[in-house]
Amino acid sequence: MMRMKAALVLGVASSLVAACGSSEPEPVVEQIVIRAPGEPAANAARKAATMEAGKVDLVALGERAFAQCAGCHVAEKGARGMAGPNLHGVVGRKAAALDDFGYSNALKSSGITWDIAALDRFLANPAGYVEGTSMVAGAVGDGETRAAIVAYLASTSE
Repeated sequence: MMRMKAALVLGVASSLVAACGSSEPEPVVEQIVIRAPGEPAANAARKAATMEAGKVDLVALGERAFAQCAGCHVAEKGARGMAGPNLHGVVGRKAAALDDFGYSNALKSSGITWDIAALDRFLANPAGYVEGTSMVAGAVGDGETRAAIVAYLASTSE
């Protein structure tokens, strides 16, 4: 017990001496991140990190957000699909159009041509948009994250 008290006194004394020796106070760094009620802090921090001069680089944000899709999909030209098809160039492509991927019958018969709106609806609720799709996981509930992912995918189609 005596040793703990001595260590505590020494620690406090050292801190006080170090503080007294400093001629200038440390600058205060303040960051304010505003988020919607109930929004995860990580979403707000990610948005803040991508804002520059009042602009958001939606494609860069989407590329980072696509990481949640990367367990099943790639978006690289010429890459082979994984558990899901390669999404490079998906905007403007007919659903189930890649020869090297085994699509569900539901997607094959959907008649969808992937555009921004169709991708947004599908990512919001895959099974609700194409009943019988084999994409049973991966719904993106946050609209801003979906918009960013779709913007990224659209950028691979140009």
